Amino acid sequence: MQHVFTVFDTETTGLDPLRGDKIVEIAAVKVVDGKILEEETFVSLVNPERSIPWEAKQVHNISDEDVQNERTIDLVLPEFLEFVGNSTLVAHNAKFDMGFLNVEKECCWGYIDLPECICTMQLSRHVFPLEFRHNLDVLTQRLQLQIPQNRHRALPDVLVTAQALLQLLERSGIAELRDLQKIASVAMAA
Repeated sequence: MQHVFTVFDTETTGLDPLRGDKIVEIAAVKVVDGKILEEETFVSLVNPERSIPWEAKQVHNISDEDVQNERTIDLVLPEFLEFVGNSTLVAHNAKFDMGFLNVEKECCWGYIDLPECICTMQLSRHVFPLEFRHNLDVLTQRLQLQIPQNRHRALPDVLVTAQALLQLLERSGIAELRDLQKIASVAMAA
C-alpha cells in the first residue's frame, strides 16, 4: 500500500484520561511506501503536572524527576500533530491512545482536530480471526518480531508496531486505504 503513515504511542500516568490520567511520553515514526523511516521520529517526554503513580512507573520506568522540567501537553501536542501532517495515524490499541489525545487536546489553545487512526490491534483481529489475544506482546511473537529493549517506552513500542503494521498489511492483502479504514479505523468524537 503506497501511503504515508505515522505510527505513534503514548505512555501515561494511568489508564483513564477521563479520571485525570495524563500523557507522560509520546513518540512517533513515519512509514512511507512500506518503509519505516527511523530517521523521521518524534519523541517527547511530557510534564503531566501531577505525580506519576507507582504502578505506572513500574510499566514504563518514567519517574516524576524525568518529567519535572519537560514541557506540558499544550506545547507538545501541536508539535506532534505538525509532525503527523497529512499522514494517517496508526497505533496499537488505538482507542486507548486516541482517548488520551482527545482529552489532552482540550488543554491546547484553540481547537485541534485529531485525524482518524488505524488500529493494528483491529487489523490483527482481521488477519488472525481465530486467535483470541491481540496485544502487542502476543502480536510481536505471532509475527516473529524482535521484542525491543525498553518495551513500554513510547519509541521502542512505536518501532515494533510499525513492523507489525507492515507485516499485517502484507498478510491482509488490503491494497486501498479506504478498505483499511473500514476494517481498522478508530474515529474519535470531537
